[in-house]
Amino acid sequence: MAKAKSKAKSSKAKSKPVMFERVAFIGIGLIGASMALAMRREGLVGTVIACARRPKTRKTAFDLGIADEATKDYATAVAGADLVVIATPVGTNGAIAKIISKHLKPGAIVTDVGSVKQAVVDAVAPHIPKGAHFVPGHPIAGTEHSGPEAGFAELFQNRWAILTPLPRTSPKATAKVAEMWRKIGANVAHMQPDHHDMVLAITSHLPHLIAYTIVGTASDLSGDLKQEVIKYSASGFRDFTRIAASDPVMWRDIFLNNKEAVLEILQRFTEDLTAMQRSIRKGDGKTLEESFARTRAIRRGIIEAKQA
Repeated sequence: MAKAKSKAKSSKAKSKPVMFERVAFIGIGLIGASMALAMRREGLVGTVIACARRPKTRKTAFDLGIADEATKDYATAVAGADLVVIATPVGTNGAIAKIISKHLKPGAIVTDVGSVKQAVVDAVAPHIPKGAHFVPGHPIAGTEHSGPEAGFAELFQNRWAILTPLPRTSPKATAKVAEMWRKIGANVAHMQPDHHDMVLAITSHLPHLIAYTIVGTASDLSGDLKQEVIKYSASGFRDFTRIAASDPVMWRDIFLNNKEAVLEILQRFTEDLTAMQRSIRKGDGKTLEESFARTRAIRRGIIEAKQA
């Protein structure tokens, strides 16, 4: 077992009671590291354990003071933990839950941060033992960067954390996870897992799919034209390249695990795109302007909601 203890100052040293004495992060990338830093900042955690396969990731989390202990062993990480945060690509969540299930202490809370909820619930919930609690969650926050070095405590400020608890999930455990998210700056909402997946299919998954496709189209251009596209990129294309720079493994798993919702929204988008193509071909400026005016209002609503 690889295990290290960091010199990071733990909030356990403070006299104020912490919310969780021991928190284990299975996966310590952007989201996990940002959660750990935010929880430290607010004095919510005593000891932070980071679990990661790569030695470099463990060392970075340790050296940056994100974690007090670092290990590659799931059982070691979750032993005695009050809160376990699964922060790995969603395709791995079920296998991880199966491994850690025998090592969770009574009363432990397990949560996740995946952008897909129904598939995660189906994969993880069967492995959570009686006496432990599973509170599925998804913080709608992130950047195109990855790894523990990309984490920062302010990532969740005024962002949404959506919880999708099961009917059998302890209300007390759900309330505690919700309180944790609020204390580190997030707004909290509750949804059914399948409804969450449909909402995220259009607000997050489809935009990423479009970004990957557009940037992929640019990459297939001839050499000179491709270089000019890069050199003279306008803000729209730059925004697409930022989105398309996101973790490819994470997004592969998102599309494979939310394929029904993504395909439904993609079909609607394809129909709308065809209608737009028809308007351009016919020179129908009135329809184009009306469509652009309607979509402009969506942007204003996002700004007013302070989510821009």
